[in-house]
Amino acid sequence: MNVVVMKFGGTSVEDQTAIERTSGIVAGRVARGKSVVVVVSAMAKVTDQLLAAAAASGRGDRTGALAISSRLRSRHRDTAAALLKEPTETQFWLDSKFDTLDEILRGLSAILELTPRISDLIVSYGERLSSRMIAAAFAERGIKAVHVDARECIITDSQYQKAVPQDDLIEKRCAVNVLPLLKAGQVPVMGGFIASNEAGLTTTLGRGGSDFTAALIGGALNAEAIEIWTDVNGIMTTDPRICPDALRVKTISFEEAAELAYFGAKVLHPATILPAVKKNIPVYVLNSRNPENEGTRITSLAPHCQSPFKCIAVKKKLTIIDVVASRMLMTHGYLHEIFTVFDKHKCPVDMVSTSEVSVSLTVDSNDKLPAIAADLSKLADVKYEGKKALICMVGENIRGQQGIAAQVFNAIRHVNVRMISQGASEINMSFMIEEEDAEEAIRSLHAAFFKQPDPNIFDVNERTAADVASIAGGTH
Repeated sequence: MNVVVMKFGGTSVEDQTAIERTSGIVAGRVARGKSVVVVVSAMAKVTDQLLAAAAASGRGDRTGALAISSRLRSRHRDTAAALLKEPTETQFWLDSKFDTLDEILRGLSAILELTPRISDLIVSYGERLSSRMIAAAFAERGIKAVHVDARECIITDSQYQKAVPQDDLIEKRCAVNVLPLLKAGQVPVMGGFIASNEAGLTTTLGRGGSDFTAALIGGALNAEAIEIWTDVNGIMTTDPRICPDALRVKTISFEEAAELAYFGAKVLHPATILPAVKKNIPVYVLNSRNPENEGTRITSLAPHCQSPFKCIAVKKKLTIIDVVASRMLMTHGYLHEIFTVFDKHKCPVDMVSTSEVSVSLTVDSNDKLPAIAADLSKLADVKYEGKKALICMVGENIRGQQGIAAQVFNAIRHVNVRMISQGASEINMSFMIEEEDAEEAIRSLHAAFFKQPDPNIFDVNERTAADVASIAGGTH
């Protein structure tokens, strides 16, 4: 069975026009004889609004929370009315779900305790609503679509807000809830991002989790391809909003794509890569607004690239933490104690640099920093600085290219570099600079390293200035 898992992000299902366009793309795959599973995000911006409603209820603002829910109800009802000739049944279902959501918000405003479990339950409504409505729209347009509750397929542990999938259980659930539908020629449509634990309580995979859902379903079904449909033409050499002459990368390795995703590329979620790598399933990043474009193909082994780098990513809003203890640095267990602090606060570290008397680390700027610094100060002197950016340059065998570091830092010789990491990975060179210098640094690096791009790897004929206006904020 030639199974293709197609994931559509929030901007690809944001309104009637987008959903109709998505329907045409899915119909095209079905017409080619593919067995298709569709995974959809919530409509654009819905997740943010649900989080805002949850936060309002959690602080006792019942009126504000219910007003957000009312606006969302109207948006979904209006979209269903525009999509469906007979929308009554779908609208009735939507109303029943919004009634339940309103009850949850009222209860939360009474108890004033927004727990991760309740947050997951509230935010899950985005995908639950969109997937049911989109399945009905597909069916009316001649696709044999059937709605499947993703919580019946994606089973996780109970780490609410960023739950860990249980691969064996997912495979078993897909064999029961998805495979028979495919064999019957139907198209299962499910929400991404949402899941449940073994007790049936709603969990989520974290922001960006719809990509992860698609990869988990693809892995469980041994799909021939996973398609991530977004609103750009694929993975770019850098952010075209910063550098309008950015190029589309036609092919890239799993390892390179994972590095890019972790270090700030918004096109796909880092964890998306993992289930695909395990089963060696190619991942395609495609544009729902330009479905004829071939996008980017991500595979286990990409062809050799004549250019030293394939992409430049940037991760902003970072903080450098300096831990200075002249008498303890070489003491056994000292580094372990430092990282135990970060583990305690569940704060990932992006980059580490050590000297004879200090350790410098970079982390996402967040409200835990004062508590982290307080714990670290029990071990050593601590100071931290925010408003930093991490530039990540990804390519193959960077470690083996003589003089590459000199070329990089010559290109940005006018920028003050705070930390450097090269050698920990063969495919990544990273350095930390002031956030205000990030965009200028990216433009300088792109001009230096993409003058003569390899036409086998990059689409040299496709410049992306026209795409800049179409790029929207993070979808999941």
